[in-house]
Amino acid sequence: MESASPDIPRRLPRGTHGLDRGVVEASQRARLLEAVGRAVADKGFAAATIDDIVRGAGVSKKTFYEHFQDKQDCFMAAYEAASDELFARVRDAHASREGWLERTRAGIVAYLRWLAAEPALARVFLIEVAAAGPRAAERRERLRDRWAELMHQLQDDARAEFPALPRLPDEVFHAVVAAVDDIVVRRIREDSAKGLPELEPVILYLQVALLAGPQAAAESAEL
Repeated sequence: MESASPDIPRRLPRGTHGLDRGVVEASQRARLLEAVGRAVADKGFAAATIDDIVRGAGVSKKTFYEHFQDKQDCFMAAYEAASDELFARVRDAHASREGWLERTRAGIVAYLRWLAAEPALARVFLIEVAAAGPRAAERRERLRDRWAELMHQLQDDARAEFPALPRLPDEVFHAVVAAVDDIVVRRIREDSAKGLPELEPVILYLQVALLAGPQAAAESAEL
């Protein structure tokens, strides 16, 4: 999730501090995004209030409304920031490996470890997002589109190694992304996010079966 960097202080000094207005606003925004995640993790989306958010961020309601229209606007900004960070982690993991299979494996590991490191936020952004209304549902679908496109790129790499592999329709990639999402959400509901890394072989099997066929999946996933 978007958070304060070394150049953006998490807490501002009291009184006249001489900080640039842009730095002040960036600090406020980052703290509000963190605070809405904590508030929704504690109470659920429906019960969390703007008072909870501003108290957690250490800002006034006036400051809140300078950044966001309402609770949903703040939550969606936090959702997008967290989604962008997670997506970037997976892309970096892909870039650190050679070969479609190793990139696939590295991306799955990065995805599961990121979620497992923040179990409360994993629940917020994979489960509580469903309570945030049609706007949240639409953005969640856009995020799934990004994951499907990433898998499409991996399959293009796999087809370069195995030219006989068929070119799959987009709907297949979307179906696998939805299946992975369902598996992860089920584990979070049952066991919290801490057990997510145990799902690596299952998700690897699903993705490799799509990318290169069931035989390659069975050989690589070691179920």
